[in-house]
Amino acid sequence: MPKIMMNRDKKFYWDLFSATFQLSMFTLGGGFVIVPLMRKKFMEEKHWIDEDEMMDLTAIAQSAPGSMAVNASILVGYRLAGIMGVFVTVLGTVLPPLIILTIISMFYAAFKSNTYVAMAMKGMQACVAAIIIDVVITMGKGVLAPKKWLPYVILIGSFLAVFFFDVNVFIVILVCGAIGVIDTVYGERLRKLKLSRLKQTRSTRQRDRDGGL
Repeated sequence: MPKIMMNRDKKFYWDLFSATFQLSMFTLGGGFVIVPLMRKKFMEEKHWIDEDEMMDLTAIAQSAPGSMAVNASILVGYRLAGIMGVFVTVLGTVLPPLIILTIISMFYAAFKSNTYVAMAMKGMQACVAAIIIDVVITMGKGVLAPKKWLPYVILIGSFLAVFFFDVNVFIVILVCGAIGVIDTVYGERLRKLKLSRLKQTRSTRQRDRDGGL
């Protein structure tokens, strides 16, 4: 484990717990809502992770089985403080819904028939939709920033497969992951080939110069 993970003090663990506790407390509407909140907290405010790491953690958390919020908290906790970080972030993530749902279950009948609660839920639905759109735009800029054609093809193809052809999301993720692996391997081989040719060209030019002398 990296040395930096071994020097975390109690204050850091408390900051990590309180951050994940606050995020989980206000994550209304599903797992993807936690992404912009984590991005703002861990990347923009705390500067614990960068943009690329946030993208990778989100992709892994979504692809892995289980709750998006818990998966993301596990990855962030391990990235920042190893196994102890995982324990702290998972505890901070599961406590708020556990407490809130326990209270709601005790008064479920009253909540279900309450007009004000129903109206509040309608308002939250619109808010959650806006947050998810913000996630799509923000993360989409990072994915499409390199100006390569393949991310555009994967993005459009995945949307068509899920929205119009009702393809299972798990299958789409596996196929996209395989495409990413193939593209990475092919790109690395192409880079090595170009580098080899460049070295040969430089070597040939050097021999020509030496011969001319």
